[in-house]
Amino acid sequence: MPLTSGTRLGPYEIASLLGAGGMGEVYRARDTKLGRDVALKILPESFTHDPERVVRFRREAQVLASLNHPHIAQIHGLDDANGIQFLALELVDGESLDKRIARGAIPIDEALAIARQLAEGLEAAHEKGIIHRDLKPANIALTAGGQVKVLDFGLAKATEAAAAPSLALVNSPTITSPVMMTGLGVVLGTAAYMAPEQARGVAVDKRADIWAFGCVFYEMLTGRKAFDGETLTDTVVAILKNEPDWQALPSGTPLRIQSLIARCLRKDPAQRLHDIADGRFQIEEVSNDPGSSAAVAATARNYREWAAWIAAALFLVTTLVFTGLFLASRRSTTTSSGDRISFAVSPPEKTAFASRVNTTVNVPSFAVSPDGHTLVFSAETPGARPTLWMRSMDNAYAGQLAGTEDAQDPFWSPDNRWVGFFADGTLRKIPAAGGAAQVITQVTTDFRGATWGADDTILFASAVQPIQSVNAAGGPTKSVTVIDSSRQEGTHRFPHFLPDGRHFLYSVLAASPDQSGVYIGSLDDNTKKRLVHVNSNAVYAPPGYLLFVDGDTLLGQAFDADRLELKGQPFLVAEHVGRTTAYQSAVSASQTGTIAYAGPIAQTGRLTWLDRNGNLLGSAGNTDGDYPDFRLSSDGTHLAAALVDPKTNVVDIWITELARGSWSRIAGGALNAAPVWSPDGTRLVFRSNRNGNVGLYERSTAGGGIDRLLLSLETIRAARLGQNIIPTDWSPDGRQLICSAPTLGSGNDLWLLPIGKEATPVRFIASPAEEIHGNFAPNGHLVAYTSNESGRYEVYVETFPRSDRKWPVSTTGGYEPRWRADGREIYYLSEDRKLMAVQVNVGPSFGIPKALFQTRVPAGVTPNRTHYVASRDGLRFLVNTATDAVTPRITVVLNWTKTPKK
Repeated sequence: MPLTSGTRLGPYEIASLLGAGGMGEVYRARDTKLGRDVALKILPESFTHDPERVVRFRREAQVLASLNHPHIAQIHGLDDANGIQFLALELVDGESLDKRIARGAIPIDEALAIARQLAEGLEAAHEKGIIHRDLKPANIALTAGGQVKVLDFGLAKATEAAAAPSLALVNSPTITSPVMMTGLGVVLGTAAYMAPEQARGVAVDKRADIWAFGCVFYEMLTGRKAFDGETLTDTVVAILKNEPDWQALPSGTPLRIQSLIARCLRKDPAQRLHDIADGRFQIEEVSNDPGSSAAVAATARNYREWAAWIAAALFLVTTLVFTGLFLASRRSTTTSSGDRISFAVSPPEKTAFASRVNTTVNVPSFAVSPDGHTLVFSAETPGARPTLWMRSMDNAYAGQLAGTEDAQDPFWSPDNRWVGFFADGTLRKIPAAGGAAQVITQVTTDFRGATWGADDTILFASAVQPIQSVNAAGGPTKSVTVIDSSRQEGTHRFPHFLPDGRHFLYSVLAASPDQSGVYIGSLDDNTKKRLVHVNSNAVYAPPGYLLFVDGDTLLGQAFDADRLELKGQPFLVAEHVGRTTAYQSAVSASQTGTIAYAGPIAQTGRLTWLDRNGNLLGSAGNTDGDYPDFRLSSDGTHLAAALVDPKTNVVDIWITELARGSWSRIAGGALNAAPVWSPDGTRLVFRSNRNGNVGLYERSTAGGGIDRLLLSLETIRAARLGQNIIPTDWSPDGRQLICSAPTLGSGNDLWLLPIGKEATPVRFIASPAEEIHGNFAPNGHLVAYTSNESGRYEVYVETFPRSDRKWPVSTTGGYEPRWRADGREIYYLSEDRKLMAVQVNVGPSFGIPKALFQTRVPAGVTPNRTHYVASRDGLRFLVNTATDAVTPRITVVLNWTKTPKK
């Protein structure tokens, strides 16, 4: 029974009822001893006989007593009187945040102030190891002075089973997920703000609070819930399956805030913002930036009006509506109703998307046709070379395009009749309907994108040359940009024609970050104008947008193609989109409102120890991640590994002492890869683009000191090499490195780099084929390597220095050879990714390859990645075992500028 005004509980006199929740009633009361008003939370009498509820009630008191923060309501005491147990709490004068939101969406500047204080309160609690589990607007109070107070901290509320939850229950203090309604367990929290893992009833950590923080932030800005439904089940389904309506965010919402909310609301906790302090820092930076105030909001409102006009015009354009993708029957769709529709494209059965070459990040290679009807992509089956596949948007079936072996970076002709691509050191084209592929011109294997103009002019790029042009029928090439060394420009890459067919976008990478970005060039004059200061390329998407990836966020921005000017502010299109380490955005756009993007971007694996039978022995660390390269020191005690940061695509190099398991970063802040140990283990050589251009560096493995430049971009260019130079081994005498690198006009060759100050690389093994994965025998007199001179990749051994003696080692395809420390055995990966062993006898002579075990390394032969290393005795193997957690996919969006279809 509710307490009446005037009732005394010890020194407290009840004034009025403030509210009631799942764990008790809250009253306004007067502390007669100290002369102050307080809030009393009363444990209901019906609960006092339940030991579990009493324990939870007392636990809240202990939790609150451990917290002392201006943004968390304080506890004054825990007491009982007249058989009633209660908490005396700080009384917060003001209104709850849910009542404030009920009056309408909160202006951006005010919402930022509230979110910052809310983050500070959560940060203080999380530092104490405390999670809220029921964060929502009703548990957040706003004082008259604008101060935020978080209420009900640490409360673990009980739930009563119910046959049919009402809408009120959906927004009540505590509910259960559908599976828990049977009494199997209890889910604590409020449905609309529960993280997916919380809704499933599994254990939660502070990331559940971060999810709820994102829900609250979104609701403040939009005036509506991020996830809502008419019933409890509808709400939980929305949390588990749906995305918030991102277009509901006010047009003036700063881009970094959009990104922050999206990171808070990632369904996989591993991909979610990990620490609320990082969110607070971002809010503070935006709040202190004058560009995020009312001026930006006004500009954004103008943009929204303009964009709305464009959207209305686009409504008249008809496209294909994709329906019934997952039905067994193949039913063609009719023309589009204008709704925004998105769907995922997976590779054909028993294939995997082939990664873009010359990159350490697993990003599919694909392109949408200009009419938006067809997607072309590169895929491969185990043991086979990648080829192009074509898929209509109204059919789940994809067909292989014959004659496109090793094809990469496809692009379309403007009339949809041809597909261009790179393969085997050439630029080629093939009819989209099928037919013979035709060579257009020779190119370096270190290519960087192409685009096809309306007058059959094709622009293409490599890592070391300006943007080149060539006619689609073939003929001479010429440069259409000039690399400006006075501005420390390194490369021009990823050209993309604009609608007039004379101007084009392209990316500049420079040693000075101030000079890097997306530029406009022209076929007619020396136009050179920077549009976007990002390390990625951009594509044009009608009726007037640029799309580009910043970090792992796909952004759009209005663009006037006549004036060649950006308009308004960037806006969020999609999260967790791929960008290669060559800074190529994994996005493509048609001329009809269809776009496609690829993600997730990580090639996730775990460095796993296996014995010769493939039995699991353990792992080197317990972190799954994208490990492009890793090598054991010569004595087998230490490991050097390159690890991709999934948020930034930065690649750091880490060293660990295997016996202790502690990791230390030895190179970071750039794209670092291919660590190679010196024979004595005291030094490490690696490649890095820390100055905007690739170079090879040497440093002490003891830590500290100054990195020594072994090979600069200038020397690479002088030797006519591509920038994709990969050190793979250090000679046993310590005098030289063996590297693979593309030779201009040819494929990858093996090169020797003497260990000296700015030494010049010397070609070791070269042919029209690909030579990669060079490894010295322990005696220094033999070299094992991979070549596709026979038409498929095989492992060979040659003498060092080179003579006329050469031995095939693999017999049915193989790559990535490694030697046992005594030189008596060679290991390699077969085409179907088995780990093979070959005995090495005197002479030398080589035994019959023997399969040791099936690996789960990522598919594909590439010079850029290490998939395994062997222990000195050959009894254990450290294998980059692919996990099932992240599988790249291509997402297609029809009518992408429209409001998402409900």
